[in-house]
Amino acid sequence: MPSIDSIDTSVIDLVISASIITQAVLIVLLFFSLVSWAIIFQKFLLFRKSAAENKRFLSLYWKIGDLIELRKAATRLRLSPVARVYLAAMERLDPTFSLKTEDDFRGMDEPERVASLKILERTLKRSVDEQIGSLETRLSFLATTGNVSPFIGLFGTVLGIISAFQGISRQGTASITAVAPGVSEALLATAAGLLAAIPAVVAYNYYVSRTRNMGSEMETFSTEFLSLVEERGVQSKPQRPSGPPKIGSARAGSAEVGLK
Repeated sequence: MPSIDSIDTSVIDLVISASIITQAVLIVLLFFSLVSWAIIFQKFLLFRKSAAENKRFLSLYWKIGDLIELRKAATRLRLSPVARVYLAAMERLDPTFSLKTEDDFRGMDEPERVASLKILERTLKRSVDEQIGSLETRLSFLATTGNVSPFIGLFGTVLGIISAFQGISRQGTASITAVAPGVSEALLATAAGLLAAIPAVVAYNYYVSRTRNMGSEMETFSTEFLSLVEERGVQSKPQRPSGPPKIGSARAGSAEVGLK
């Protein structure tokens, strides 16, 4: 039974002795694989930190009743998509950062405080879309790797089979010595294509699922925050008179003053 060292040496020797085109195919697949693994690790760290900061921000959101105080805490959570959505909403409500306390928020006029709930709703939706787009950055490369790498490997496989037939033609026999080099190149290219594609496909599906979950979390928070702003806006509206002034009584009063 061959040892592991001999197997590794034989694979390296096979790569070195492969044709230039097969080596080019392997280099392309190696590039796709290395970049894919770099993206996989980068996204793993990003989603883990984002999930932790989302959890922390939502905990603060339910504990801190002051929106202005929560805004200060959210600025420190740079990797939390939910906190980014909240900051975008607060920037729409207070673009000049003039609000310092919750009392300032309640003391504003209704147009200044709410700035139209429809516009705020569009701001929240746009911010959610931006955060989802940020989370999906470079995931398309994983999808491309998963789709293209098997075909690149298949291209190397075809070249290896052609090389095997050329060996048969040169030696005039179909012995294992004639076909082994070409078949080995073909199988090596196939294995390289699968090794590049499989992790990329698995990671892509996993991160797309995580992105959808975070998107749902952001949409739920947007709905909750919009309802909160609307509720506080209604509660802090100035009291309006129950009806229009009585014109007749006003005219009567002015007539009495004239008579005097």
